[in-house]
Amino acid sequence: MNPLQAALLGLVEGLTEYLPVSSTGHLILAGKLLGVEGEASKSFEIVIQLGAILAVLIHYRKLLLERTTGLFSGDPAARRLGLALLIGFLPAAICGLAFRKAIKAHLFGIKPVGWALIVGGVVMIVVELVRKRKHVTGLDGLEHVTPLRALVIGLGQCVSLWPGSSRSMCTIVAGQLAGLSTATAAEFSFLLALPTLGAATIYEGYKARHELLHGGGGLELAIGMVVSFVVAWAVIAVFLRYLKTRGLSPFGYYRIVVGALVLSLMV
Repeated sequence: MNPLQAALLGLVEGLTEYLPVSSTGHLILAGKLLGVEGEASKSFEIVIQLGAILAVLIHYRKLLLERTTGLFSGDPAARRLGLALLIGFLPAAICGLAFRKAIKAHLFGIKPVGWALIVGGVVMIVVELVRKRKHVTGLDGLEHVTPLRALVIGLGQCVSLWPGSSRSMCTIVAGQLAGLSTATAAEFSFLLALPTLGAATIYEGYKARHELLHGGGGLELAIGMVVSFVVAWAVIAVFLRYLKTRGLSPFGYYRIVVGALVLSLMV
């Protein structure tokens, strides 16, 4: 992998990590197009998520500082959010550790990604249509993320272990089904990315440290992380403003088109 390829993969990661279109799926497709494949490249695609994690830390720095301080001072709102994030994180953490090797061996491919994009797109469109028909807007505000709703979102996040399904899509849709507004579900999804992506990045980085750093690969890692950080930070702000007035259906149609195109190229 050269610096240009690393920058392009960082761009794809930053653009897609927090949009409900699957960053992993797009990274796998981008890797195929760029000729960057193999175990090291799979690990690279996971580790550069660190840039996107830092983007959430910067965007929510005030909220996170308040809630972290509140945990030590006994603030109920801080404890509720902390408990919700823990509950939302655990299901995917357990499943990820249990099925890590099987997922990398069988689902990091073009065909599984194509089908995941299509299925996820259909789910998003159906959920949006039902919500509009029933005039459901959902509860607005992170204070409405109860332990039960956090568990529903956490179980939804387990589905995102299938590359192409999208962690963002699975958690936002699960939040919608649990009774939250789309914007609040997205905000909790972004915050849930901190422990989820953080754990995956640290674990994968440690396991594949020799392959990733072989031959001076640290430069490419740094480039990928920096680019993903800058782009993801911009995407978070724009996406939240978008969700205040619009739904997820356009992303669903996009996923179906891309998934169908991917599968047709395999014929």
